[in-house]
Amino acid sequence: MTGPRRGGGVERTIRSLFDDAGVRGWLHVADLHRPSARVVVDPDEQVPMGSVYKVALMAAFCRLADAGLVDPRHRLTLEAADRVSGPTGLSILRDPVTMSLRDLVVQMMSVSDNTAAHAVLRTVGAEAVDGVCAELGLPHTRIHGGVVGTFDRLLADTGAGSLDAAMAHVEDNDTVVPPDVYDPAYKASSTPAETARLLRAIWTDEAASPESCSFMRAAMLTQPWTHRLASGFPYDDVTVHGKTGTFGSMRHEAGVVELADGSVYTAVVFTQAARADRKLPRADAVIGAAARAAVEDLRAGQGV
Repeated sequence: MTGPRRGGGVERTIRSLFDDAGVRGWLHVADLHRPSARVVVDPDEQVPMGSVYKVALMAAFCRLADAGLVDPRHRLTLEAADRVSGPTGLSILRDPVTMSLRDLVVQMMSVSDNTAAHAVLRTVGAEAVDGVCAELGLPHTRIHGGVVGTFDRLLADTGAGSLDAAMAHVEDNDTVVPPDVYDPAYKASSTPAETARLLRAIWTDEAASPESCSFMRAAMLTQPWTHRLASGFPYDDVTVHGKTGTFGSMRHEAGVVELADGSVYTAVVFTQAARADRKLPRADAVIGAAARAAVEDLRAGQGV
């Protein structure tokens, strides 16, 4: 059986997986070639998406490059003052670094480099990203200044004197976190359904030119993290393209799973844990487990 939505059995299974892992979950998994064949859990709820916003930023960059408004080979030199807080990439370096814009895009997609992403966003412009999202039919996907906007809002929401203090506040299980911290209205946010739509546009060459879409797919294949979406598909003959997103108690991944038989699935799983610990392996792993349950249900319904 395939149709606008799969039966309730797999949804109950996935909700149970989320419950067992101690998270609230949102999910949209669909057959790339038949998007009406899908498994969903609250797919239209808007959620802060953390670094998943970088997928939309990448798409906007590519569309501007296709139009000749941005030169992908243009080189930027990022000084120490240009660094944005983050645990990876240029964010942890101290000396000036010169890179092309397109390499900065790869850097922000592969290791989720916040400094690289902010440099690309300064070039592209937040309004251009929101405009591209609107053109692609993603009215509830807004980036609100990307990671810097999220950090600035976090400081305002917590009243903390520094970003480190603000992060410590939201990561303290004994502290009441202000409700605005996870309000999607003022932070980079989207819905699972819209994020899946964006992925499908990239994989079907609708998001930009075929050459640019090929570049985007290749960039999403460079991500090294295997603890979330890819953990549900630990096989050499399965290819997982992905982009993680993390913000406080929220752990996400949006990606595309390509199986050995040629079937392809967009997979978007957003979660929010009951606890704010930095390390919650079960909360990470349930992203892959939930996506796999949905893919297996879709494959069974198609007689695969």
